[in-house]
Amino acid sequence: MEMEDQVESQRRKAASKDNLISETRSGSLGCIGWFIVVLSGLFTFLLFPITIWFCLKIVQEYERAVIFRLGRITDRKAKGPGIFFILPCTDSIVKVDLRTVSFDIPPQEILTKDSVTVCVDGVVYFRVSDPIASVANVTNADFSTRLLAQTTLRNVLGTKNLAEVLSDREGISQSMQFNLDEATDNWGIKVERVEIKDVKLPVQLQRAMAAEAEAAREARAKVIAAEGEMNASRALKEASLVIAESPSALQLRYLQTLNTIAAEKNSTIIFPLPMDVISHFIKK
Repeated sequence: MEMEDQVESQRRKAASKDNLISETRSGSLGCIGWFIVVLSGLFTFLLFPITIWFCLKIVQEYERAVIFRLGRITDRKAKGPGIFFILPCTDSIVKVDLRTVSFDIPPQEILTKDSVTVCVDGVVYFRVSDPIASVANVTNADFSTRLLAQTTLRNVLGTKNLAEVLSDREGISQSMQFNLDEATDNWGIKVERVEIKDVKLPVQLQRAMAAEAEAAREARAKVIAAEGEMNASRALKEASLVIAESPSALQLRYLQTLNTIAAEKNSTIIFPLPMDVISHFIKK
């Protein structure tokens, strides 16, 4: 259902764009207009060796030319690339660059949904997809897209929490790209990519977040230490039960402790001697 709605909306946009362009190009030049065009053509023909340099125009591979004849767009498609012919007195051309343009969104002070002020900047990549619409429907497509990108960044981030702004940059970029592309469609602009560059937090908020993270780490360390002590106490309990079952195990533990201590040099060792051993020698 959502896919059908998107397709239908795209069809309506395309139909409205075609109607707008056709209205721009519709209408006759009138008698006076055609008289001027014929007069300009005759003038061009009579002074052909000289006017040839004013009639031929060249546009680059990455450019297109929109031709206005007496203020009206002459064709449904922009001219170029290569050489084309115009009438020097009645025709004027506007060159449009089709290459991808990138610009930085200036840092914006934005209030998030949870009332936290952050400073966010980004970068936008766009290109002209319809040269005629970019000339006829907007005064300056490049400048208008830059201003719209700033307001769109504010509107999108204003609906997000601070945690979402810090963690869901890809989702924010996709949402901005969709909104910009939809808004600039009638201008003949195609937004190719939007990226969030940096999110700057206030110094006080950074300190508060660092203190919170440090407290959380200390709490986890205490929990881990407590769990280690609990496991050690269980192991000591089990060892005491084993020693209690066999009295000779305690003597072996004494000898093992003595062996461990004796490994260190320059040490005086005092350890208890079991009475069982002494009584054995006294009887002899």
